[in-house]
Amino acid sequence: MSLEIPDGELMVLVGPSGCGKSTFLRCLNRMNDIIDGCRIDGAITLDGVNLYARDVDVVALRAKVGMVFQKPNPFPKSIAANVGFGLKVNGYTGDMIEAVERSLRRAALWEEVKDRLDKSALTLSGGQQQRLCIARALAVNPEIILMDEPASALDPIATLAIEQLIREISSDVTIIIVTHNMQQAARVSDETAFLMVGEERTGYLVEHGSTNQIFTDPVDERTEAYITGRFS
Repeated sequence: MSLEIPDGELMVLVGPSGCGKSTFLRCLNRMNDIIDGCRIDGAITLDGVNLYARDVDVVALRAKVGMVFQKPNPFPKSIAANVGFGLKVNGYTGDMIEAVERSLRRAALWEEVKDRLDKSALTLSGGQQQRLCIARALAVNPEIILMDEPASALDPIATLAIEQLIREISSDVTIIIVTHNMQQAARVSDETAFLMVGEERTGYLVEHGSTNQIFTDPVDERTEAYITGRFS
């Protein structure tokens, strides 16, 4: 696949299971590096730099390109320590308390946790934990945040809260989301990319464009079939 994602865009990746959406997403901050036997062909560039060049600092890359997973994964630490974790790893020397508050406010979580920052993050609800994970990613001021089905494990109320948060932070962060929820894709995204599975279980890009165009007037009939639920 060949795909350009402009700065400031909110793009969703949709397609059937096994087409490579999550694998592609993890290529963007080299999360696949930890998988034995992983092989990368081609190039992925950010600001003109090939992310797979030998001299790329992977820790610094993952600060610039954050990740939020399908299942909330707070560390077994305090709420404050969770948010400040990436800052400490990256050698932050500023006011940690101020940075934690700023990130929690951006994640619309501050008012709910401001009186228990020293409590375990594991005491939060599922939706709160996911917002905490978003706050943790935001703390290091990333250029991009990758989200792999960030609301699939949450109830409808928490899902709407996450979607609202995504729209709010997309004003200053590029966001790329994997989702199987077509309604969610239509609600939150600016652009949509549709992937399919080809021969030998190889995923490939069918088409991409504005979400409005993909959902109302797709170029490829396979896209229309998937969007309308007639895909087999």
